[in-house]
Amino acid sequence: MDIHDWLPRNSRASTIERRLAAGQVLFNQCDRASGIYEVVSGKVRLTRVDAEGRELLLGIVCAGDTFAEASLFSLIHGFSAVAMSKAVLRLYPKASLLAGFARNPQAAQAFAALLARQVMDLRTRLERNNLHSARDRVRHYLAGAEDGAVVLPGTVKDLAGELGLSHEALYRTLSEMEDEGEIARRKGSIRLAYPGHVALPEEGDAAR
Repeated sequence: MDIHDWLPRNSRASTIERRLAAGQVLFNQCDRASGIYEVVSGKVRLTRVDAEGRELLLGIVCAGDTFAEASLFSLIHGFSAVAMSKAVLRLYPKASLLAGFARNPQAAQAFAALLARQVMDLRTRLERNNLHSARDRVRHYLAGAEDGAVVLPGTVKDLAGELGLSHEALYRTLSEMEDEGEIARRKGSIRLAYPGHVALPEEGDAAR
């Protein structure tokens, strides 16, 4: 969903532009939440540290994406955001957005639809990460893409985090699937060799 599908009128007048260098932190987990961010250019990595101290990749956002939507209803951020490259961002302060939604019920409804879609995406991710097989997780990930092809927003190591796998397990699984002709790999992309067809799970194809 494009930001213009739900952004209340006049909200852009209150935006604050942020320019980040590669590796620069936008905010850390538990920092005070200021509002919603739009990526104008560049890429930003979103991560969360769990109770055991492990860093979990929540996603990589690119130009046109928004993130930190939950900040409208929370005092702090539940994750960290770090620029992967030079990046330009727009911050939409929460007070301005909430006032805009109060004046414009249609915009508020569209924003609610965005949040509902994010919940459905999260359910899909949880479903995928509950699959026992590393190969099945890769199949599930690719099958959800148009024509079975995915342009990776980050590295293969980032994809491993997305799939809940060690990068060694993912590298090995991708190599096996490519050798068997199930997928085709090019720099920065992975494609199912037969879009629309997902092979059945295989015995012993365990995630590590």
